[in-house]
Parts: sequence; C-alpha cells; structure tokens
Amino acid sequence: MASSIMSSEPLLLAERNVPRYTSYPTAPHFNTGVTAATYSSWLSDLSDRARLSLYFHVPFCRELCFYCGCHTQAVQRQQPIDEYTAALKAEIAILAQCLQRQPISQVHWGGGTPSLLAPRGLLGIAETLNRTFDFTTIREHAIELDPRYVSPELVDCLVKIGVNRASLGVQDLSPHVQHAIGRIQPYDTVARAVDLLRSGGVEKINFDLMYGLPCQTGEDVRSTAERICTLRPQRIALFGYAHVPWFKKRQRLIDPAQLPDLAGRLKQMEAAREVFLSSGYQTIGFDHFALMEDDLSIAARTGCLHRNFQGYTADDTDALIGLGASAIGRLPRGYVQNAPDISGYARAVRSGSFATIRGIALTADDRLRAYIIERIMCDLHVDLRATSSLNPDCQFESEISCLEPFAAQGLVHIDAGELTIGEAGRPYVRLIAAAFDAYLAANAQGHSRAI
Repeated sequence: MASSIMSSEPLLLAERNVPRYTSYPTAPHFNTGVTAATYSSWLSDLSDRARLSLYFHVPFCRELCFYCGCHTQAVQRQQPIDEYTAALKAEIAILAQCLQRQPISQVHWGGGTPSLLAPRGLLGIAETLNRTFDFTTIREHAIELDPRYVSPELVDCLVKIGVNRASLGVQDLSPHVQHAIGRIQPYDTVARAVDLLRSGGVEKINFDLMYGLPCQTGEDVRSTAERICTLRPQRIALFGYAHVPWFKKRQRLIDPAQLPDLAGRLKQMEAAREVFLSSGYQTIGFDHFALMEDDLSIAARTGCLHRNFQGYTADDTDALIGLGASAIGRLPRGYVQNAPDISGYARAVRSGSFATIRGIALTADDRLRAYIIERIMCDLHVDLRATSSLNPDCQFESEISCLEPFAAQGLVHIDAGELTIGEAGRPYVRLIAAAFDAYLAANAQGHSRAI
C-alpha cells in the first residue's frame, strides 16, 4: 500500500463513523410508515417472472461471541428452535398468497447459526420452498456455518437441500485473540469442517475473518491469513471489528483498551491484504477477496458486482425477500424489515400477516444516490455525468467539494464529474461513498468506524 496512506492526514479523515452501505438508504432511516399492507402491495407489483433471492435469518447460537454485532441470542433447548422453524414455514405460506411461483436465483441462510435448525428443520423448510417457488434455475444456495458444529450428518442434509456454498466464521486463529473474543476455535476445527464440506459435496467455501479485535496484532492477522490460504477458500471477507457496545451489550465484555488504534487497524488490514494478493486472490471492493475464477471476481471484472445485506455479491435479481425475525427485504419500490423480536415476528406470521414493522419507500433521489454509492463501493469508479439522465438537476457540487480533502491526499481523482478511486484510496471507499449519503448527518454515530 502506498506510504501516503499511513500519514496522519488520511488517518484524520478516517476518524468518522459511516455505514457499510449494504443498502441505501441504510436501515437506521427506515420508518414505521411501511407496514405489512405496504409489503403485500409491493410484492403484488412484481412480475410473475421476476427473479428473486431469498434470505433466511436464524437468530440463534449455542453461545454468544463477545465481538458479534448480529441479531442473535443464545439458546440451548430445541423447542424455541422448532417453533421458529414453524414460523418460517408460516411466512413462506403468506408469501405464496402474494407471488406466482417466481424463479429463485439465490438462497442465503444467515444468523446466528442456521444449522441449529437441524436436518429436520432445514429439510422441512426446503420442502415448503419447493412447493412455493421455481428452483430450476437457481445459481447459488449458501449457508453461514460455525465450524465447531459441522458434522457429516449436517453436510449430508445441506447437500440434500441443494446448498453449494458454505461461509465459515473464523475471525482469527490466534489462541489469545480467541480467548479475548469468547470464541475458542482451533485451526484443526476449521480444517476439519472444510474437509467434511468438500468431501460431502459442498465445494465452494467462504471464510469470514476480522481485524481490529482485542489483543490482536498485525502478526496475528498475517499468520491467520497465511494459514487460511492453505485451505484455499474461493472467497474471503475481511471485516473490521465494529465496537458498538451501546448497540450490542455483549461487546461490553471487551476491554476497549485492548483494541488497536486506527493506524494499527490499517496495518492489520494491509497485512492480510498482502497475503491474499500474493496467494492469487483478487481484491473485491474494500473488504472481500476471491479467486480469479470465482463468480465474484468475474462480476468485479465485468462491472456486474453488486452489494446487499450479505456484502459483495454477483446477485442481480429483481428483488431480495427477507424471511425471519429482523430480516430485511429489497423490492423495486423500497425496503421492508420484519419485527426484530422473535415472539412478535412469530405471532404476526402465525396470524397470517407479514411481520413487517418498518421500511422505506424509495424516492427518485434515493435511487440515484443508491446507484452512485453502489458503483463507488463495487467499481471504485462512477461517472456522475452519466447520472444526469436520471436527474438533470443533480450536479453534486457540494458532494464533490466534500471530497476535496481526499483528492488532495491522492485517495480519489475527480475529473469533469468522473470519480475514480485508486489503490491508495481503497480503504477509504466507505468515506468517499458517504459524501453522497443525504441521510448520514441524522445518524452518524449509529455506524461503525470507516476503517
């Protein structure tokens, strides 16, 4: 990475909280004016051949990791899991009343730990889905897994329901870091999970790693990256730990004095990046890496990369349907979100109603800015002149003015409305995209550090 990135001035620019831009407008700006009736209306507007993606949120884990910012809770008994499985089936049944057996392109199970639904639950949901949607042209069926709970029986079930990609949460392989984050998970456990998945028929593997964790050093990050590369995952996501104890109380178990400073985080990120690039991975956006033959790399090279609530994706479907407590859906007319509390979600769908409690209807300005932000996040380039056909009145003078400090440091180049971010500016892409966020000032502190 260029040495200028390590100077004090760019680091001062990064001392801000900004969204990860998995959507625009972002979730903090959703409102209660979007209801279950709104959602039903928006679904009815979809063409009967609209291509859909499905996202299932399973908000359960056997135990909670200190660092986690996901919407999940610890559960030891099977009964609440079985009840949640029934609620997911009830939500699918409500969808069946609004949709016309649309084709499904992608399915993603997230959480939490989706495998806690167990083979019986997963198979039951899959049967319900097959009666509701058309899966003949599905491209990807992915699930997030905890390597500590991958078994031959689970892998056999995943193959039966059509899973062809698994994303494993690794974070860091250093014992002292694992102790500090409350997740003891040796390398051998991860390697065994990978072997079980690949030998069982799930050949596409993703890893989630983190930097900026308590007690973590640059050497810890580098060592983890090197060991991970020996397992040859198709994709790697390198997330910066977001310390938001006011939002996730479990993070209060982490001593903020043990967290690296901003310069340390940047060095850790670069240490991992050097390992990945030298091992044959392509950089995707600002925090993903993929082998050159992977769909994500191909999408990045061809300008077809997108961003959604799972991060960078090759998903170009017409709508994303979110199922489960707190799940967010994206439709042409706007975003919808389910009730975050499990009991409230379950009561709604059992009564035959969607559990939608908030969302946002997209304006013309939202769509324009969403396009600009997504292209910056995905391509590190956008031609603002090309957006004039969408809204001739938007010239973005003030936004370009806000980017002058970044341009002065060589992090972004702006020429006659054409914005290009070079390698030196890649770590700052969220900050650069934030210049076009018309909502940000209202909730800047609700987001994580940019780096």
